Amino acid sequence: QELIDSISRKLQVLREARETLLEDIQANNILGEEVEAIVKDVCKPNEFDKFKMFIGDLDKVVNLLLSLSGRLARVENALNNLDENTSPEERRTLVEKQKLLTQQHEDAKELKENLDRRERIVFDILANYLSEENLADYEHFVKMKSALIIEQRELEDKIKLGEEQLKCLTDSLQPERLK
Repeated sequence: QELIDSISRKLQVLREARETLLEDIQANNILGEEVEAIVKDVCKPNEFDKFKMFIGDLDKVVNLLLSLSGRLARVENALNNLDENTSPEERRTLVEKQKLLTQQHEDAKELKENLDRRERIVFDILANYLSEENLADYEHFVKMKSALIIEQRELEDKIKLGEEQLKCLTDSLQPERLK
């Protein structure tokens, strides 16, 4: 019961942290909208398109990398936890999945490197138009966008794990309560 109470308290703290994080994400999105409005006013249409494309791809690439990293880690954990009773077919399936995910992760890292190059190009474009303050806002927005996505994913994973642990503990105590 003490463990259940402890995990419940931790989950409450994590959920409160999630609320604060969502407020931070909202504030960063507002900053991004302000930067976007300024960029749209001062840049040529093709330069604005590069900015928009970069910002959109930033979300996608960071989420892709996080997703593939998580899936790869789960497959590797499953492979490391196989015992001698595991069928060769199951082992082969996991090894194939690991190879596929490893290749996809490498491809995603290349996308990230490409995105980093595009970030420098967009920065150079914006440096020609924006004031120091607005350029600093842009840099802060981009840096925080990635950091907040990562933090949100980690927090969601911790909450999910805590909820699973709580359910397992609660379920394991149910037979005792029925006696």
